Amino acid sequence: MDNAGRLVIPREIRREAGLEPGVPMQVRWHEGVIEIEPQPLAVTLTRTGRLLIASPVTPVRTLTHATVEATRTSLRRRSSQPARQTKRRPVGR
Repeated sequence: MDNAGRLVIPREIRREAGLEPGVPMQVRWHEGVIEIEPQPLAVTLTRTGRLLIASPVTPVRTLTHATVEATRTSLRRRSSQPARQTKRRPVGR
């Protein structure tokens, strides 16, 4: 963390999480742990017949085949790896 309180998220984590510059983030303090995650996309819900359609409030990039395939590959890779146990320790201790 720098003197202004800014954190740098390593490139590999940003890539795996699909984070890009300008993505709004939520930061929380929970049981001694700082949690950072992308802010949920604001949507409006519209009923079309029996379906409920979620549409983004602000324009978003079109989802591409390449993005879908990269996500599927990443999820397959993760599900084939044995679960890792991580220790969560309180910040500042």
